[in-house]
Amino acid sequence: MEPAASPTQASRPLAVKDEGRFPGTGPFPSRDTNTNTSASSAELTSYPAWPPRRSVVGIRGCTGPIQSTVSKSKSPPPLWRSSSTAILVQSVLILVGGIATAFAEGTGILDVTLDAEKRGVQLQEGPDAYVEGPAKLGQVGQAPQHSGTWILGLGVYIPLGLFLLLFLFALTYSFKRRSGIPRSKAPGFSRFTQSAIAMFSLTLLLWFTGFCLRAASGDYDHSSVSRTSWQQNQTVAPAPVFTIPASATLGRNVLPNIIDPKAVDPQTVCPGYKASNIDETEGGFTAELDLAGPACNVYGNDIEHLSLSVDFQADDRVHVDIRPRFISPENESWFLLPEALVPRPPRGDRYRQSDSALIVSWSNDPTFSFSVKRRETNDTLFSTEGKVLVYEDQFIEFASALPERYNLYGLGEVIHGFRLGDNLTRTLFAADVGDTIDANLYGSHPIYLDTRYFVAGDSGELTYVQNTTDKANKYLSYTHGVFLRNAHAQEILLRPSSVTWRTLGGSIDLYFYSGPKAQDVIRAYQQTAVGLPAMQQYWSLGFHQCRWGYKSWAEVEDVVDNFAKFEIPLETIWTDIDYMKQYRDFENDPVRFGYSEGSKFLAKLHANHQHYVPIIDSAIYAPNPENPDDAYPPYDRGVEAKAFMLNPDGSIYYGAVWPGYTVFPDWVGAVLNGGGAIDWWIDEISRYSKNVAFDGIWIDMSEVSSFCVGSCVTGNLTLNPAHPPFALPGEPGNLVLQYPEGFNSTNSSEAMSASSALRQQEAATATTQAPTSTSYYRTTPTSGARNVNCPPYVIKIFNGELRGHAVSPNATHHGGYLEYDVHNLFGHMILNATYQALLKVHEGKRPFIIGRSTFAGSGKWAGHWGGDNAALWAYMYFSIPQALSFSIFGIPMFGVDTCGFAGNTDYELCSRWMQLSAFFPFYRNHNILGAISQEPYVWSSVAEATKTAMRIRYSLLPYMYTLMARASLEGSTVMRALAWEFPAEPWLADADRQFMLGSALMVTPCLEQGASTVGGVFPGVGDGTVWYDWYTLAAVKGVEPGQNVTIDAPLGHIPLYLRGGSVVPTQEPGMTTTESRRNPWGLIVALDRDGSAEGELYLDDGESLEPDAVTWVHFSATNNSVVARPEGNYVDTNRLANATVLGLAEAPSKVWLNGDLLATSRWSYSADRAVLSVQGLHDLFPQGAWATAWELTWE
Repeated sequence: MEPAASPTQASRPLAVKDEGRFPGTGPFPSRDTNTNTSASSAELTSYPAWPPRRSVVGIRGCTGPIQSTVSKSKSPPPLWRSSSTAILVQSVLILVGGIATAFAEGTGILDVTLDAEKRGVQLQEGPDAYVEGPAKLGQVGQAPQHSGTWILGLGVYIPLGLFLLLFLFALTYSFKRRSGIPRSKAPGFSRFTQSAIAMFSLTLLLWFTGFCLRAASGDYDHSSVSRTSWQQNQTVAPAPVFTIPASATLGRNVLPNIIDPKAVDPQTVCPGYKASNIDETEGGFTAELDLAGPACNVYGNDIEHLSLSVDFQADDRVHVDIRPRFISPENESWFLLPEALVPRPPRGDRYRQSDSALIVSWSNDPTFSFSVKRRETNDTLFSTEGKVLVYEDQFIEFASALPERYNLYGLGEVIHGFRLGDNLTRTLFAADVGDTIDANLYGSHPIYLDTRYFVAGDSGELTYVQNTTDKANKYLSYTHGVFLRNAHAQEILLRPSSVTWRTLGGSIDLYFYSGPKAQDVIRAYQQTAVGLPAMQQYWSLGFHQCRWGYKSWAEVEDVVDNFAKFEIPLETIWTDIDYMKQYRDFENDPVRFGYSEGSKFLAKLHANHQHYVPIIDSAIYAPNPENPDDAYPPYDRGVEAKAFMLNPDGSIYYGAVWPGYTVFPDWVGAVLNGGGAIDWWIDEISRYSKNVAFDGIWIDMSEVSSFCVGSCVTGNLTLNPAHPPFALPGEPGNLVLQYPEGFNSTNSSEAMSASSALRQQEAATATTQAPTSTSYYRTTPTSGARNVNCPPYVIKIFNGELRGHAVSPNATHHGGYLEYDVHNLFGHMILNATYQALLKVHEGKRPFIIGRSTFAGSGKWAGHWGGDNAALWAYMYFSIPQALSFSIFGIPMFGVDTCGFAGNTDYELCSRWMQLSAFFPFYRNHNILGAISQEPYVWSSVAEATKTAMRIRYSLLPYMYTLMARASLEGSTVMRALAWEFPAEPWLADADRQFMLGSALMVTPCLEQGASTVGGVFPGVGDGTVWYDWYTLAAVKGVEPGQNVTIDAPLGHIPLYLRGGSVVPTQEPGMTTTESRRNPWGLIVALDRDGSAEGELYLDDGESLEPDAVTWVHFSATNNSVVARPEGNYVDTNRLANATVLGLAEAPSKVWLNGDLLATSRWSYSADRAVLSVQGLHDLFPQGAWATAWELTWE
């Protein structure tokens, strides 16, 4: 709640208690960086459109003309009335005033004072009231430093003041001469009055001049704690003078078939197929499928003859493959996905049908169908019975019945709850779409998990049950997985009691995994189909800071320094496209991000064991051929290497992205036909690494995105560089005016102002009215040909037709493959190329890559972030189901833009989000150009909340690193759904507001604005699972199975629980991961109800691709003892500092380490919490905690 306004504050916006932004980071978006996205933040105040009014020099009032008096004496006038003396005094006053004014303008003192008053912030008094750099935690009113601005003022303000003084004297003299009045008797002003007028006028002129200078230089930026020199905000390369017209982005008006009333349902007109020539073997069977009637050719040309193959590849996996019986080299790409691009699961040893956990059967009644059953339960997992198979050159449809209220998970990438539900359509078509709920997003992952719950009868029979909250029964569950190996655009229609799969090409290449647990399916999927995830370097688990809007190395260095000054750990600093020269890959802006200055900064960064990651976009700038100064060597080398996609006529395909007109690397041609894109990419990244010592790469725009429809450069390449066909964030018509939900409840006046501004902006940018009638573009099949740009079947995609905001489907790869057939693979293949490049740049080290577009298998090369989310509470929640989905997809290195990317965040949302993301593997804060700054030090409460969560995260890094190692070695998960760990509780099927980190930790975040409590369940308590509060170490008691418990969660606190039966290694946290790795060890032993626990620890050098030495430490607790057994050759010399045993019901009388009795000063017992704490063990482990096996016992 806001504090009551005092009488003196009545006209000011109220600040939330102790939550004023640090002056200099002001809440209003800066003029040079603003974006459009709706309105809220407990910290927005109403900034004026012009700079705050400063206090001015007072003026002595006059009630009338000054009457002159003539001295009757001839004595000389006093010194102060002497003209020469007055001029001297006035000149000194102007000199001093100019210096003071320039210094005040440069340091921002007056600006901060008044800004703070407008925010209702109490200024800090005392010697620390105004200091350069960031304020200390809890302080406000600190003055930001305007480096260089006050020096500029000396050269401008003082000459202007002297000129004004001389002008006033000349004006007075001219008035007296023209009036014919003796100078001594002329009406006029005293010399001190002249001085006052001069100083008053000068002051106004100085403030106005200062504002103009700073506004023009971009230095009026209230979004960063330390401002940078105005000169550093200039770009050497000329700004684009041509803007790509908005019409270039507009494709044909199409209507998705699923909402088109004129669309034909293939099930009503197509004949299906009949199976014949069945060849049955021990390991499966094959058959021929032929059309069962006249071709329907509804959305393509029917394939008359198909082949069927059913192959039992393992005891838990069966492969069903349906493809055209006759495929020529000319149409092979229409149907078959090359194994060189996406490998097929290996067959391994020959498996017999009778040994499989799955049973496959088929029928010709009335047309061909097949069914897959689970042998153990006789439950039908997938059946096309009652549906016809439709197989055309541009359209495939098959469907399966499902039970009522089924539980499906996966089918991404999409923003949605974790459980998909039974009334939606999933579209898999990689697209440059901000995280719009339920839209097709950046990646394509055609796999789902299906979990079913049963009640066992007295005789052992199983009865399927829908999700239930009935706790009286004992339940068990089975999970299976279905993976379609197909890279074409797809739709999956989830409807009550059925799932329908539609693709625009390819084949039916299905893999069924029997499980029976969810994590069994995920593990098998990674081990056999898509590959195991890449092992990450240890430092990548530290905290990452980024934003679109860091304008120079100096500003980036300021951010790094601010983290240190606020004592908030920072592992890696990132830069968005701001660092580039006109947004071109592989070239830095020479002034703002010069290589020499960057080398010095990065050397300092690396000396402090911190890291740097730049963004690299997927499109390559095409230079203006008529401008010799517009040279761009990466493009020239790419053309020579035949690295870019082509038009159907063999010319280079051009699109448009951030730098203007661009070309696109041809990864498919490089792999299949010897094109040079991959070698060229490796070379360009290697060249760039010689100028910038980066530690990893961030790949963006890789769907691949293009801002125009088709190859749009015809006649326009000479207009490069070109501005994108829309306003960038912060440009007119695209200001950042969105704030989190609930903002208006605490800042109603500011919310109203922002909402009004947003409405005005939307009205001003609306150029057309909604048509009263709409005509849609439709195509029909053409015999012997495909319409790839506008297929007859229109899938539901966010950007309209397939060409919208993407490279056109008829773009051609070297060797003849069309983009239509491999579009979903671009983001996948660029990650492969980047992985190979980093293997060369950082020889022997694990590449660190975060990519936006992914496909099945991308996790073996890179991690992923959740894309362009929004600073809204809803998106904080969605980050959890999104992360759990990527656990299914085999990409455990996942995180989101913490505190939100689009829009302005506020202190409450950012506090909650910084704590939540601390338990995601990839932990990064990032936001959009033009939004307010959201580094965690901007608000005191966020800084404290962040440090609290980071202390936990950094102490748990050994545990998280061990989880990542297991994921990389065997395909296990890091972030887990509660239902995966507790499969016998059907009421957890929808649970996605809590999650597990490994098997030992449960996170229950507060996801609602204004809340101080959160509801959560404690799974497994009905079967005896014990949970311990992380903060108190006491066991949670009095909880019933499935009970939604109200948990205290005040701002700054995230509930975290340890699962009984777990042993968790910890390490004393440091400011970097390197520092943390050098600190003493700890061990937390959380006993289950039987007094047992187990855990493990993985150790290596933290960076080597193939470590020479590794050690696994296995922990077990039973019978009043804890044992550590190391195995391996990696040497860690850090000592064990302490061990804590939770759930020890009786106080021990003695404690031993390796049989040696420990002094009572080394241990203590808390009866209230049932906790044994053993401390001060450093001297007992001189060779390190894991040098040899050891045992801690008690009685």
